[in-house]
Amino acid sequence: MSASAASPDRPTAIAVPAWSWLVAAAALIVLYVLLQENGLLLAHSSELIHEFAHDGRHALGVPCH
Repeated sequence: MSASAASPDRPTAIAVPAWSWLVAAAALIVLYVLLQENGLLLAHSSELIHEFAHDGRHALGVPCH
């Protein structure tokens, strides 16, 4: 029995379009704003987003109250 001299397959690079990086950055900014929102932005309407994401905020270690 002889060992094969072939090199292992190398993974191919995945082409990521430039616009997808912009979408990802915008999503992170929106997520940051929503996580830091303590009622200042939504005080005039309701605290729906704050209450909806309340437990998730604490799970991520975001201070609240």
